[in-house]
Amino acid sequence: QVQLVESGGGLVQPGGSLRLSCTASGFTFSVYDMSWYRQAPGKERELVATITRGGRATNYAESVKGRFTISRDNAKNTVYLQMNSLKPEDTAVYYCRQGWGYWGQGTQVTVSS
Repeated sequence: QVQLVESGGGLVQPGGSLRLSCTASGFTFSVYDMSWYRQAPGKERELVATITRGGRATNYAESVKGRFTISRDNAKNTVYLQMNSLKPEDTAVYYCRQGWGYWGQGTQVTVSS
């Protein structure tokens, strides 16, 4: 069955960095666009970044442009989110998503001093 397992979340100080990973199984990873979403307490889930199946095109929410980078390694069935210059407002549960379908279970990112 399809599985998406996120990792790499944690507590980081403002200005710090984290790299999230999402490892996929149960489907042909290389034929799907992949995305990262996030959901902060009391807010709706929002799209953070998307990468096309070959990795040649990416798209970002305005709030993270220039700070976050999405990438993928199709040989490892893994999509990454490098997050730099983190701000308290980046605090959320981060989810990866296969195309318009399956979701991972999420990983908590907390940015606080």
